[in-house]
Amino acid sequence: MTAQTPKPTPSPVPVPVPAPVSGALEGRRIVVVGAGSNTGRALARTASAAGAELVLAGPDPRKLEWTAGELSGPARVVPVDLADEASIAALATATGRFDHLVSTAAMPANGPLAELELADVQRAFAAKVVGPLLLAKHLAGQAATDGPDGASFTFFSGVAAWRPAPARTVMAATNGALAFLVQALAVEIAPVRVNAVSPGIVDSGSWDRMGTDKEPFLRAVAERNPARRVGSTDDLVRAVLFSMASPFVTGTVLHVDGGGRLV
Repeated sequence: MTAQTPKPTPSPVPVPVPAPVSGALEGRRIVVVGAGSNTGRALARTASAAGAELVLAGPDPRKLEWTAGELSGPARVVPVDLADEASIAALATATGRFDHLVSTAAMPANGPLAELELADVQRAFAAKVVGPLLLAKHLAGQAATDGPDGASFTFFSGVAAWRPAPARTVMAATNGALAFLVQALAVEIAPVRVNAVSPGIVDSGSWDRMGTDKEPFLRAVAERNPARRVGSTDDLVRAVLFSMASPFVTGTVLHVDGGGRLV
């Protein structure tokens, strides 16, 4: 058997920090659930470059370690399964006191209604609805509400809730449920702030599977969007940073979709 060459540990990636955020996250502890995703990694890199301490959570420890290797500051890796309450309770224990939590988690269950499998639907709701509810249950009491910007939870909804389409029924339902959950949690766990970011079509890597069809698809989206472009992970990171740093914003969905839900 031929031995495999181990994957090299990445060097920290230099990250430009938006001016309004520079210094605002210095010394803060931020929990990123979904830190192995492209958006979660980008957020972790930006927050780390701004001086934050990161708790990187998600289902795949290998991806979390890869993200940790890209950071310029301290980070802790904590595997978590949002479908398992005991796993979320363990994350709370490992995290301790923190300032902000962000979850980019999603587990789409797309397809025609007649072909949907119950297990896939349950996983989708665990990632987008039940998981966020349990994150708030187990971690809200540890949020540092005495900081200058208070403490916050930011979850990820999506444009499908406002623009449902055939074979996207579960995606629309989970994203819509999360939007209403954010409002309820903002009241329930106040003064901890709770918001959601709702992306539209974003070139975050998820469309790469389309192969040569990707560019024509994104071009068509840009042509009909009021913003006349598709989104980027940087757009999403900026929205999350706004949510974390804005002490008078709670119970709100930030639509980062270029106006896509309007057309």
